[in-house]
Parts: sequence; structure tokens; C-alpha cells
Amino acid sequence: MQWLFDFLSNYYLISAISGWLVAQIIKIFTGVFKLQEFTIKNMLFGTGGMPSSHTASACALCVACALKDGLGSVTVAISGVLAMIVMIDAAGVRNETGKQAKALNLIATEVFDTDSEHADMHFKELIGHSPLQVLIGAITGVVTACLLYLLPVYSGIL
Repeated sequence: MQWLFDFLSNYYLISAISGWLVAQIIKIFTGVFKLQEFTIKNMLFGTGGMPSSHTASACALCVACALKDGLGSVTVAISGVLAMIVMIDAAGVRNETGKQAKALNLIATEVFDTDSEHADMHFKELIGHSPLQVLIGAITGVVTACLLYLLPVYSGIL
């Protein structure tokens, strides 16, 4: 049972996982109202939407490292660079990929309108994030890590 205690007392890991989970839970509410649908699969493994769960996770990890190890630590440097890469990717490359998928889907419906073999071709459009979704994801991660740090098991009081 020591392994379970070690896992659950790993503030860095729990912060990252919690940041992701909180963002995914928020997506239930923002996604249900927008898409009028809810599935457990989309909640746990869906990409895109408000807020960015990848950003929340990366920022929560970075803040956890800052709170535990100090701003001058190597863990903050590594997790900070990782968080920047994740945020740039979410708002840049993956967002553009989603726009391209939307355009391809429009083209495909016109080109393959009468072709039953290719009629079901559809690319996933909700892949990336807007800058606002990334910002809200970052705030979600920061707040989650800070709130977890208030717990005695993670702040070192116990």
C-alpha cells in the first residue's frame, strides 16, 4: 500500500492530473451547452473546446514545481518550457489543423456528394484551441495547483 500513498502524495503529478481533470469537467458544461450532447468518451479523451485541458495540466505542473522547488529550480525551467510548447501548439498548429479539417469537410461534401463510397468521409474539426481557451486553461491549471498546495499533505505541514 506504500505505492498508493507515494502516488497520491506526489504533489507534482496530482497537480497535473487535477488540472487536466478540472478542465475536462468544465468542458462538460461548456460543451453540453454548445453541442447539446454529452458522452463520457468526449469528457475523458476529447480535444479542443473550452478550456484547454492540455494547457491546464502543463501549467498546473509548472506552478507545482514553482511552489515546491522555487522559481530558480530546474524543474520550473523544464516544466515552464513544456507549458509554453503546449500552449503554442494548442493555439497555433492544432488550431490551424482544425480550420483545415473544416475546409476539407466542406470540399469533401461537395465533391463526394453523390459518391456513396466516400460519403462518410469526415475529418475531426475540434482539435485545437482559440487563444481565449488556452488562457482559461492556463488560469485553470494555476488555480488548481494553488488550491491543492493549500492541502496540508502537499504543502509540507504534515
